[in-house]
Amino acid sequence: MLSKQQLNEFKLQLQSLKGDLKERYETNDHFDLMTGHFHESMGELSSYDNHPGDEGTELYEREKDIALNEHYRNEYKNINKALEAIDNGTYGKCEVCGKEIPLERLEALPTTTYCIDHTPDQVTSHERPLEEGVLMPPFGKFDMDETDENVAFDAEDSWQVVQSWGTSETPSDFAIPEYDHYNDVGNESNENDGYVEDYENFVGVDMEGNITVYPSKQHERYEASLDEEDIMTPFGDLPAFEHDPYVDDDRDGK
Repeated sequence: MLSKQQLNEFKLQLQSLKGDLKERYETNDHFDLMTGHFHESMGELSSYDNHPGDEGTELYEREKDIALNEHYRNEYKNINKALEAIDNGTYGKCEVCGKEIPLERLEALPTTTYCIDHTPDQVTSHERPLEEGVLMPPFGKFDMDETDENVAFDAEDSWQVVQSWGTSETPSDFAIPEYDHYNDVGNESNENDGYVEDYENFVGVDMEGNITVYPSKQHERYEASLDEEDIMTPFGDLPAFEHDPYVDDDRDGK
């Protein structure tokens, strides 16, 4: 149980945090969200004469302001909630299970009114963006389902391209250290990008059907994997004579 001196120290700390948060919120003019359309924050009248890339940048900045504003509001609400708990004599106890919150947790997060087992912050949201509700396949809602693979470039492929630039996950986030590099952390990071089979990355065919192999690191890895398995192709060894698998052996129907 917290002593009276500890409660007073936490109260002073919370009041200081509240004053600092209020000052920062007013200094940045409420993230300029008091205006109407985001054009007003840019001094623009419309999107008509603006480049789509510039519009995308400004929209991103507007969305970031909204997210920061929500973060500030939630933090402000938690501070007031903790101060009310001090006045009511319930500060330092989890409002779900009623157990004492460890002092170390309160010192690290004085605004909390939950123990670590019942904190709402541990709940991961699975809500999808509203924009996905109007997107049709293949760029609408999707699952990383290997049983329903689509050879066309779809929403799953688009996500894999985006995640190749980095996500919040790192190799240290996994219980089993099966990843050695950041580029291997993504979902199906080894999947081909922009083509289906491995050889499509270094093989080209012209209008007359002539096949050309372009030397590259992908080609070297492909050859090394075949040599390791001691096979000619991923489908096995080719026959010793020319054979079209799509044409019957008996072409005369005999």
